[in-house]
Amino acid sequence: MQSFKGLDDLVGRLSASMPSSIKHLQADIEDNIRSGLESGLQKMQLVTREEFDIQTAVLLKTRQKIDALEQRVQLLEQHLDISLKTDTQSEQANKSSD
Repeated sequence: MQSFKGLDDLVGRLSASMPSSIKHLQADIEDNIRSGLESGLQKMQLVTREEFDIQTAVLLKTRQKIDALEQRVQLLEQHLDISLKTDTQSEQANKSSD
């Protein structure tokens, strides 16, 4: 996992807030804190802002395609309804003329 400035800042603040009696363990504690935080973040399955923005753009494009397809289906259904009505009227006219 790549190291983030915010993560390093957090680890630094946590280690700075330790009592002076355990300052000699500061490097080990910082490493343990950093490892724990990185592990927790990995389990959260976070994505970068760039990946999020890419997926947002893909979703928008997909939504636009779905909207266009819904409009085409609606037009086709209307044409089908008109065609069925015309066929039904023709059949009725043929039956009544027989």
